[in-house]
Amino acid sequence: MTEKKAKLSRRNFLLTVGAGGAAAAVAVVATKNATPSAEASQDKRATRGYHPSEHVNNYYRTTKV
Repeated sequence: MTEKKAKLSRRNFLLTVGAGGAAAAVAVVATKNATPSAEASQDKRATRGYHPSEHVNNYYRTTKV
């Protein structure tokens, strides 16, 4: 009988941990802004796409056969 109670308590523990994790995920998603701020959109425009840097060019040079 004690073995059965131990299994049930482990199951309840795992169920509680899973539910707690799901609740935490919902809380994080709920606190995020749905609309991006103007500051974030300006940062995105400042990058203007892909620009290879010196270390990237060096990598490409070393991979040529």
